[in-house]
Amino acid sequence: MQTANFIKGGLLALAVTFLFIAGWEFYLRHRGILVAYDDNEALWADKRAMVYEPGDEATVFIGSSRIKYDLDIPTWQAMTGNHAIQLANVGSSPRPVLEDLARDKNFKGKLVIDVTEGLFFSEFNFYDARTRKKIAYYKDLSPTQRFSFRVDQVLESAFVFLDQDNFSMNAMLDNAHPLPYRPGVFPGLFFPREFEQVRFNRQSYMTPGFVADTSQQNQVKAIWTMFGRMNTTPPVSGSALDSILYSVKYLTDKIKERGGQVLFVRTPSSGPVWQGESKGFPRTAYWDRLLKITGCPGIHFQDYPALTHFECPEWSHLSPADAVIYTKNLVEILQQDKGWSFNKRSNAL
Repeated sequence: MQTANFIKGGLLALAVTFLFIAGWEFYLRHRGILVAYDDNEALWADKRAMVYEPGDEATVFIGSSRIKYDLDIPTWQAMTGNHAIQLANVGSSPRPVLEDLARDKNFKGKLVIDVTEGLFFSEFNFYDARTRKKIAYYKDLSPTQRFSFRVDQVLESAFVFLDQDNFSMNAMLDNAHPLPYRPGVFPGLFFPREFEQVRFNRQSYMTPGFVADTSQQNQVKAIWTMFGRMNTTPPVSGSALDSILYSVKYLTDKIKERGGQVLFVRTPSSGPVWQGESKGFPRTAYWDRLLKITGCPGIHFQDYPALTHFECPEWSHLSPADAVIYTKNLVEILQQDKGWSFNKRSNAL
């Protein structure tokens, strides 16, 4: 009798759990929320393993969040027939990933490095630790972790509620009760959920709701403004800047010596963010010196009429529609102005 009661209790608990999960999933989908992926170590490692594809078949992108939003991967691949491997990391300098690729003797492909000056030309970024954790995870990846990732991929592609970045208990509590800004304390960053969704290819995008909602855009603008108030340290200069520039030259030289191609891009920003960046990091001292010292070509959005007109909804990243246009123009500039060739060219777009 006692065993039968345990079985009934277990079945009841299972039924209640199933109904709760089904109800939560239905509620989220009813709100128009789509499937998104956790941009974690496992997803990054999956893309990192792809960098050994031949240079005429794939291009690797590293940088910060801007290239994750601004490069529309389906457009890139349709126009070039070339696989876009997205290894950029939010809030982090690309230099740790550049070092990882430069020291990998088997990497000799095309590399595009996105430059956000405040992150690229910095001796320390808070989120660089996350990037290094991803690199370490890839290097120590076990068969069990590979299997777990494949299982997670199947489940995440089917269920909205498995988006841990937005719907875990900690994420929901943080967004429900954000702590106010406190001087000297790195703040929790409570971006609107619709500001960033991540696809399996690691492309980030704003939802249509965010693009249409100026209140959400203003919330993100307030975060950029807060960062501006917090950052009272002058931009790196002098010998510290020289050290960064020549270390980047050393790393890019190693890739080029193996037959790889390296190109820098400066993706669009607008409004007060662009004003602050152009004032704090004048081109002659940073961007121009980067290209001169490394000997690598570059595409700065201010140099091309097709790239200068973009207005970022929250001053720092392109909307999905503008990302498509930006990517089309980027491909054309790479082919016509920088002499890049790809495996094929689709006329589909």
